[in-house]
Amino acid sequence: MAGDWRARSGEPAARPREPEPGRLPAEVTGFVGRQRELAELAGLLAGARLVTVTGPGGVGKSRLALRAAARAAGAFPDGTWLVELAPVQDPLLLGRAVLEALRLADGTARPPLDLLTERLSGRCTLLVLDGCEHLVQACAELADALLRALPGLRVLTTSRAALRASGEHLLTLAPLPVDPRPSGPGGPGGLPDAVRLFAERARAVLPSFALTEADAEAVSLLCRRLDGLPLAVELAAGRLRALSVEQITARLDDRFRLLTGGSRTALPRHRALRTTIGWSHELCTVQERLLWARLSVFAGSFDLEAAEYVCAGDGLEAEDVLDLLDELVGKSVVLGEDSAFGVRFRLLDTLRDYGGQWLRAAGEDQRLLRRHRDWYLGVATWGEVEWFGPRQAETAERTELAHPNLRAALEFCLAEPGEEQIALLLAGTLWFYWVGCGHLGEGRHWLDRALALDREPTEARAKALWVTGHLATLQGDLETARPALEECRRQALDTGDDRALAYAVHRQGSAALIGDEPDRAAELFEEALWHYRTIGELNSNVVLAMVELGLAYLFQGDPESGELWFGQARELCEEHGEQWAYAYVLYATAYAHWMDGAVRAARALAREGLRLNHLFHDLLGIALAIDLLALLETEPGDPGAPGDLGGARVLQGAAHRIWGAVGLPFLGSRSFFGPHQECAERARAGLTAQEYERCYQAGARLDLDAAVSRALGGSGSAGGPEPGSGPCAVPSAPTPAPARNS
Repeated sequence: MAGDWRARSGEPAARPREPEPGRLPAEVTGFVGRQRELAELAGLLAGARLVTVTGPGGVGKSRLALRAAARAAGAFPDGTWLVELAPVQDPLLLGRAVLEALRLADGTARPPLDLLTERLSGRCTLLVLDGCEHLVQACAELADALLRALPGLRVLTTSRAALRASGEHLLTLAPLPVDPRPSGPGGPGGLPDAVRLFAERARAVLPSFALTEADAEAVSLLCRRLDGLPLAVELAAGRLRALSVEQITARLDDRFRLLTGGSRTALPRHRALRTTIGWSHELCTVQERLLWARLSVFAGSFDLEAAEYVCAGDGLEAEDVLDLLDELVGKSVVLGEDSAFGVRFRLLDTLRDYGGQWLRAAGEDQRLLRRHRDWYLGVATWGEVEWFGPRQAETAERTELAHPNLRAALEFCLAEPGEEQIALLLAGTLWFYWVGCGHLGEGRHWLDRALALDREPTEARAKALWVTGHLATLQGDLETARPALEECRRQALDTGDDRALAYAVHRQGSAALIGDEPDRAAELFEEALWHYRTIGELNSNVVLAMVELGLAYLFQGDPESGELWFGQARELCEEHGEQWAYAYVLYATAYAHWMDGAVRAARALAREGLRLNHLFHDLLGIALAIDLLALLETEPGDPGAPGDLGGARVLQGAAHRIWGAVGLPFLGSRSFFGPHQECAERARAGLTAQEYERCYQAGARLDLDAAVSRALGGSGSAGGPEPGSGPCAVPSAPTPAPARNS
């Protein structure tokens, strides 16, 4: 044996070579963000002996691990060692690679594990294994064996997949934030970390680069399109030599060709985005790659049931999707996210684009897009059914989660010849979401496009017409609403479509109500309700027809008839657990109570209606309720106490901001404008001109949540100064408003 020659010659045997103090490579570029993750990783290293940082390729696992290891080096007096595993392709050479990194190369035939155990015995050491994903099994076995034999050893690994070794603790690294950091106890807000990273790398490439306020928005959009993935952000910054930020963003549809040219000293797979993602692809099995490709048809998040329906078939069994999806999550290809309805999944856009290229290459894209369309047509159809009932709020939340995929399904139908009727059906079926959850403008967008593509007088077109008329009415656009509703009515009469006729007449009544024709509106609502009863229709629209009929009577000066209809609508809502239309029942009843002088009851009803409107993010309902509450603020509170004219004016400013996201303020209606006008007149009479304007502007600075909070009786200071202090220090008006009974 070569190691025995000293003993045979009488010389003392050589002592085993001791490991030198470990050294980590110095950072050559600035480290941006990740303070929370560094703190979390430090905590894990303090309490666990095996920690793995996982995440998709290019997310910054190595940088984070090395920064954390450097910070923790003082706790390991016998060294902190980095073992870069990218060059090691043979699992049998893993142990030798660790020996070489620790400068413990040995020419004997002894197993590397024995040598490592012997040389590190009794030492307090941190071992960093960087890039384990292609040697997961070997790394897990080596780490497990070393940790069992060496009590003073701790192991930190980076990998796109967890080792699944005993005692392993995981830190899953997400992309950098792309939204501005909010102000809070930790200090003021600021630029998102992804934008800061881009700016720093940009200055290295283009020293004259300066991030101005105007540039920040363009860079933020670019970083959002890149998912905040650090490698992609850095590669994009490198393109500033030849392209502007806007040009880079415009070319992201071919991001894999664009984002190349990384550092020549970086690992080969980190010099271009395609090779980084391609490395993850190579680590997947054939079945995992197939599922990855098929999952690329999803936009945004999706659940297991959707994946099983859309992706199964032609070589992939539905019962295998769960296990394959779990493996893709484990390999950091798919992200798992908790939601109120269980775990949901998502592909980063970069990985989605990569999978989409493979899907198109396999010729499967059209089939998968149709299955995706079918699933989300089912989601919309079921949502419409569930909207009238106790699961209404859940339906709103589920539809919100499905929103990106619903958009993708609509886009497919509108772009694919022969799918026009399904586009009409899908866009029309989503009326409850467009109206009930604050998406009037988007609903119009999809419906207008679908109606322009196919004029065949089908049930789907009839539904799309009345929904378009309804949305346009709520935006105050009667020039569009009236022709659409009349076309729907004529088509329904010609084709014998009784359901479409009922909805057309109902929404013509809505247009008449908004157009300040309460007498005509009442006639149409009565007719619509007759049609609804005849065909056995009962849903939120029917409830709203009752509410609108009551308002028509109210605007005619017949509050008793109005309140009778409000009472019927309220009974139906309570019987069926309906909450969204119930908010309008409460608004209308509050309006009637105010007219009767029952201010306290009116305020309670209006606030409860506002709370429900806010639950559904119904911007129209929120704006109406806040404006009514503004008027109620001008009423006296306790006996002898004046109304809060300053507070009322603040709420008017807040409502004005919300109306801008709805359409024409007060729907363009004199009747609905009445409470606002009376409130403004009272405030103008009791405030100075400066106070009147200052309070209004303070309200206009409130964001939606703060405006609602203020109207419900909170401070509502988020998004702007508190109206009762600072630039709007008007707690009450010097002149009390006319007294009303409370």
